[in-house]
Amino acid sequence: MSELTLLVLQLGFLLLLWVFIFAIVYSLRSDLFGQRVRKLQPDAAASASPAASPFPAAPVAAGVSSGAPTEAVSHHPAAPASGPGGETASTENATRLVITSGQKAGAEFPLGRDEITIGRSSDSAIIIRDDYTSTHHARLMLWNGRWMIQDLDSTNGTFLNGSRVTVPTPIPLGATVKVGATTFELRR
Repeated sequence: MSELTLLVLQLGFLLLLWVFIFAIVYSLRSDLFGQRVRKLQPDAAASASPAASPFPAAPVAAGVSSGAPTEAVSHHPAAPASGPGGETASTENATRLVITSGQKAGAEFPLGRDEITIGRSSDSAIIIRDDYTSTHHARLMLWNGRWMIQDLDSTNGTFLNGSRVTVPTPIPLGATVKVGATTFELRR
């Protein structure tokens, strides 16, 4: 082989090595630091127009207006619109978050009006340190008085009653939410 061919091969392999290194660093950075969480202002969220909504547009069912997610229009087809009691968790009927399995099983957290972030990060409201939870994994937030779960682009996903959550989804009262190896429910 000529020296030019060897030089081109060496440069090609060196370039390929750097591509792999950047891919690994990018993957680690997104897993360690996650996506920046934007806090919704309660006043702005209630008065926001559908065009300014942080939620993706939903298909409109007959007799249902578009905008904020509703029980009639499910953003997650596999997730039921209501829980065992037939009602979605809201500020009127859900007062606490109860961890049902995982490292913190049995722990209870009162529900206020603020969003609750869940993840490994020390700035999360509920810190879960296991191998399956991302730094900023998910958040619970109020939307028009109803509790919603949103996955924050976590590696292993967030599940509601066994179905992966891909968009902000209403949480039925008593439904099982799984974040990493931990499950919890919203209860009265």
